[in-house]
Amino acid sequence: MREQLERIKEEALRQIEDSQALEGLNEIRVAYLGKKGELTSVLKSMKDVAAEDRPKVGQMVNDARALIEAKLEEKKTALAKKAREEQLAKEVIDVTLPAKKQSIGHSHPNTVALEEVERIFIGMGYEVVEGPEVEYDLYNFEKLNIPKGHPARDEQDTFYINDSIVLRSQTSPVQVRTMEKGKLPVRIIAPGRVFRSDAVDATHSPSFHQIEGLVIDKNITFADLKGTLAEFARELFGPETKVKFRPHHFPFTEPSAEVDVTCFKCGGKGCRFCKGSGWIEILGCGMVHPHVLEMCGIDPEEYSGFAFGVGLERIALLKYEIDDMRLLYENDIRFLKQF
Repeated sequence: MREQLERIKEEALRQIEDSQALEGLNEIRVAYLGKKGELTSVLKSMKDVAAEDRPKVGQMVNDARALIEAKLEEKKTALAKKAREEQLAKEVIDVTLPAKKQSIGHSHPNTVALEEVERIFIGMGYEVVEGPEVEYDLYNFEKLNIPKGHPARDEQDTFYINDSIVLRSQTSPVQVRTMEKGKLPVRIIAPGRVFRSDAVDATHSPSFHQIEGLVIDKNITFADLKGTLAEFARELFGPETKVKFRPHHFPFTEPSAEVDVTCFKCGGKGCRFCKGSGWIEILGCGMVHPHVLEMCGIDPEEYSGFAFGVGLERIALLKYEIDDMRLLYENDIRFLKQF
């Protein structure tokens, strides 16, 4: 039994010494100290040892186990240290190499313009409301006083999904949905993407963005509309900006107007940017048509309101003096880095 234990111990120590990997050490541990290991087998054969010799044999087995465990731990520490040194050698940092530049993104010009508009109107007590881009014909046209057969339907070149569902051609349906809720008064702006079957050029795109506003309350007049848009123009283009209203026609407002602002490039004197006129058109507006109020369940005898709509891309083009709308969508990093 003594010779067998000596042989087992010497063989285990030799294998530990020759081991070059942590995985190999674990295999040695299982082979000699595991449930089916060499030392465990010796302990199981103790029944064949004379009773007076069992304590000595048991002590020899324990001493052999302790020695093997100590050598395993010692070798494990040595191998781990060696592996760590090799790893550090491979991952050494060359401080003479140029640093890696961290590329930090920023907001798109459209997003910057939208956030600016939202900031202005939220400051005036408005709420930002959104709605679906795939809309019912009922909300996109009929409840905006544009029944079937109306010329305005042809002018907008709408994308039809079927006879009753369209890709919205304006964000006005959000206004209708808000009015239908009956929670008055209403002060909202409705930004979002809209779709029209337009050919792509410097000023048109089949997909673009609008920001529409709506106010419904008692005793709202055109003076409120004019004051609101004048304040908006001053906040967006500068405190010296003036506004001019020109009569126009929109089916869902009456009276209606187009709004011009003094050219923020020349101050209204006339330049290339404003084509010599001193004025730049920015949006359309008007008092909400009484029939639209009725269709949304609001009494036009008690309530009145105004609405306006502006193209987000138009604001971005004017604000940053961009001469081609297509640049906003081409994702040219050289262009986008300028903002």
